[in-house]
Amino acid sequence: MSRALLVIDVQESFRRLPLWPAVSAPDIAARTARLADAARDAGDLVVWVLHAEHGSGGPFDPAGGHVRLMEGLRARDGEPVLTKTSRNAFTTTNLQQLLTARGIGEVTVCGIQTEQCCETTARLAADLGLTVTFVTDATATFPIPHRDAPAGRSLADTLADPATLPADQVIARTEYALAGRFATIATLASLTG
Repeated sequence: MSRALLVIDVQESFRRLPLWPAVSAPDIAARTARLADAARDAGDLVVWVLHAEHGSGGPFDPAGGHVRLMEGLRARDGEPVLTKTSRNAFTTTNLQQLLTARGIGEVTVCGIQTEQCCETTARLAADLGLTVTFVTDATATFPIPHRDAPAGRSLADTLADPATLPADQVIARTEYALAGRFATIATLASLTG
């Protein structure tokens, strides 16, 4: 086994966010399950990563019960489940040590959010010398309000604002930033047949 699938933050916490109705891939759990099954069939390790914000009182606070895999997903015996408190999956976990101990030199990245935790994990993995495949259509993200937008706006107002960056443009920017520098961009279909 020299490859691993890194499933980043496909967790119930995100379904509790006001922006969830605008997510780019509402079926992200099904997409993730398809990719995980293909990785298992290929004999690759599947590593599940969850994001936690202890003491925040929000949907990422483990005390609320939402820091768990989305409905329809489950780690199989022997598949590590790591909990991180940083954007990338390496800094606050033992992921690097785990991959090194298993002789893994290639990783495939999927999950939530495309341009945040998934992209930063891919960049750091490349910096650590791993070969990275980024499965963009097995990631999900949200429209991004302009930095000067007033806080607390409704989802409708955020989406109606012409200064809001649509999710498809966020995804395209991530592909441009990663391709040929940090990762190879792949599609779900190309990896699952």
